[in-house]
Amino acid sequence: MTADFDQVSLVDVSRHFGRRRAVTKVSLSAGRGEIVGLLGPNGAGKSTLMGMAASLVRPTSGEVRYGGGTARSLGPALRHQIGLLAHELHLYPELTARQNLSFFARLYGVDAGGPVEAALAAAGLSDRGEDDVSGFSRGMRQRLALERALIHQPRLVLLDEPFTGLDDRAVSVVTERLRGIAASGAIVLLATHDLDLAEGLVTRVVLVQGGRLIADEPAQAGVRARYRALVGGA
Repeated sequence: MTADFDQVSLVDVSRHFGRRRAVTKVSLSAGRGEIVGLLGPNGAGKSTLMGMAASLVRPTSGEVRYGGGTARSLGPALRHQIGLLAHELHLYPELTARQNLSFFARLYGVDAGGPVEAALAAAGLSDRGEDDVSGFSRGMRQRLALERALIHQPRLVLLDEPFTGLDDRAVSVVTERLRGIAASGAIVLLATHDLDLAEGLVTRVVLVQGGRLIADEPAQAGVRARYRALVGGA
């Protein structure tokens, strides 16, 4: 069974953890080719929204739709269409970079030959493929984890702070990588605190505060000023 889709929609979703309301009645959608920036202060509900989009967090109310289906109706096949890079990088430090990518490729039923070598090249780690990940810098692990999330060519790519630990050159490489996968038809949703990077990359800006949606608009120059006007702070 396939579970391909052209759009993901969070429809009036709320999520409560006991008495704490992490997200309240948020609706947003993203389509093929879009890079949607999810912005907001710490505790705004960004990670909870990402978890719901990834089908890892079940909404207390509302629903997440992938094209015409839901996580329940699409079943396990849906996970083959989702790539997630979270704060936890989900890498095995005792394995080499190549072994990590090969392991995750096999989990998704992907041939572990060409795609793994292409992923190492995209991460700038072709010459470090046989080195244990435990010896990698944070930036190297971040780049490897991104390719781990993309190894199965997912339709929906969810990235939580993808630029953590990256130097300027790596940021440029990752930015072009994300533009490329969006251009190939992926749906990209990323949460970031770096407003300057968001301004040069995202095609739409979604602002959340206190678990509520306060803006959903096309990206334009002046993201930082717009953020200050709506959310406040630096």
